[in-house]
Amino acid sequence: MRRRFQKGSLQKVRGAWVARWWQDGVRKAQILGRTSQITKAQAQSELAALVAPVNNRRAEPSEQKNLDDFVRDIYLPFYRRKWKRSTTMTNEDRLAHHLTVEFGGRSLGRLGRDELQAFLDRKGEALSFSVVDHLRWDLKQIFDMAVAEGYVRKSPAVLLFTPRNCRRAETRVMTIEEVRKMLSVLQVREQLIAKLALMAGMRPGEIFGLTWGRLSGTYAEIVQRVYRGDIDTPKTNQSVRKAALSGGLAAEIEAWRQFAVDAGPAVWVFPSERMTPLSKDNCWRRHIQPRLAKVGLEWANFLVMRRTHASVMKQLGVDPKLVADQLGHSLDVNQNVYTRVSVEHRKGAVEQLEAALIM
Repeated sequence: MRRRFQKGSLQKVRGAWVARWWQDGVRKAQILGRTSQITKAQAQSELAALVAPVNNRRAEPSEQKNLDDFVRDIYLPFYRRKWKRSTTMTNEDRLAHHLTVEFGGRSLGRLGRDELQAFLDRKGEALSFSVVDHLRWDLKQIFDMAVAEGYVRKSPAVLLFTPRNCRRAETRVMTIEEVRKMLSVLQVREQLIAKLALMAGMRPGEIFGLTWGRLSGTYAEIVQRVYRGDIDTPKTNQSVRKAALSGGLAAEIEAWRQFAVDAGPAVWVFPSERMTPLSKDNCWRRHIQPRLAKVGLEWANFLVMRRTHASVMKQLGVDPKLVADQLGHSLDVNQNVYTRVSVEHRKGAVEQLEAALIM
């Protein structure tokens, strides 16, 4: 049952002050005295005294409801209806490994802002900015819901911030020479996988979730992905798209089809020995990273490949909206997250500026 702080109401009925309030789900009323004998201020004071014990008693469950029970019984059942399966798996793992381990047995009403911020500060010393920022958001969302449900009066998470000392991943991109070096050391299958990331801008889950029926001579139709072994829908609505294929890449895909044991429409383009989708992690650890390590490119993971796609397209002067649609995300994400402009390219721009200003 929802618990709310109440003030009650005061009414003038037939020359008397009547107090009304809720108690245990029942509407209560009591005559406080004649209007000619007590003032409104006195009546309001008596009303406050009547509802105070009720409010205090209603506050007790919030002091007793611990964070673990709230997350398990209320928070997660509600938000699972909104989240994708992949999001649910990620969020539940993060909550279990960090929040509930730290605060699971603690009462919601006894967790304060300073303690929560100190928790984020400690996490910031060991974890990446992204993880700590997600933890900050988790706390805010949990306590926002606790306030809405009446378990706490105020959220201690409103002013929390992500510490500045968090490690931020280096957003590297490959040069054209590094791309060529990468492709030169990979075997046929892995080279094709890398080209789908580099040239078509596809996410790894989209690549390993491709079936032959979703490939044409000009595009790959992205309608599903593989995430942690599960067949899932694409990451966002914008991710459902037709990713254009260059002529050379389409020809390489057709050449790869000739090696397929089964090239039926529902068969995976990159199957495992059991004809299930090839595991991204296994493919990376066993077949891609070891070869890249020999030429100093072990850092060039799938995210780097997609970022390289966006950045080289930028250098080539391709319309940013076109690139965003190819990658399957918004223009803002393409410009601010994925695209990196090389120093050489920026130097050319400032040289043009200098020429314009000096002349």
